[in-house]
Amino acid sequence: MLFHVRMDVHLPHTMPEAEAAELKRVEKAKAQALQAEGKWRHLWRIAGQYSNVSIFDVADVDELHALVSTLPLFPFMTIQVMPLCRHPSSIHQDDR
Repeated sequence: MLFHVRMDVHLPHTMPEAEAAELKRVEKAKAQALQAEGKWRHLWRIAGQYSNVSIFDVADVDELHALVSTLPLFPFMTIQVMPLCRHPSSIHQDDR
């Protein structure tokens, strides 16, 4: 099942720079591992914001929650989730 997920990150201004850098490093490694597994299909930065729009390909909303909640930056995120389904007017036969 495909999900459109928007993640907005709000790190505290009081967080030490070294701690923030380490969180971002571990987050990047986790995101890249999930992409390599095919679970995190697409990842786009939203220009001018500390936010992204992503497409996840998982079995269900429970698996999505399990994956997203393990992200190191999860405690600092506001997340919006929208389940996706094929549009009848799409000219594509796949979900690219």
